[in-house]
Amino acid sequence: MIVRRLAEARGTSREIVTPNWTSHRLLLRDDGMGFSMHDTLIRAGTATEMQYLNHLESVYCVGGKGEIEVVATGERIAIEDGTLYALDQHDEHVLRAETDMRMICVFNPPLVGPEVHGEDGAYPILDDAKSEGAAS
Repeated sequence: MIVRRLAEARGTSREIVTPNWTSHRLLLRDDGMGFSMHDTLIRAGTATEMQYLNHLESVYCVGGKGEIEVVATGERIAIEDGTLYALDQHDEHVLRAETDMRMICVFNPPLVGPEVHGEDGAYPILDDAKSEGAAS
């Protein structure tokens, strides 16, 4: 059994901080679950362009308010506490946070840990040899 607490991830290599968000990686590839799970804070007033070309992601909002824009269609969908969205088509999207948003994110395949978005908006696929320094 794996038991993790958010407080235990803070200030460790499981905490990834960028200008737009802070992600606490609670489950990672090495945990052997077949997916990774993250508790992520999206900062108010930010807009983050993403397209997970290498991963499928599902996101459950447990706090805050914002919207997701589907780039291909221009559709904007309100996101608030209790909303789930799944990027099952590797959808290019923009996540805008009106307030701080707390999101629970699940990735398949699982992340190694240090990944951040590249210029294409995607997380890279890392092997253990490449994982050092990926968050820099």
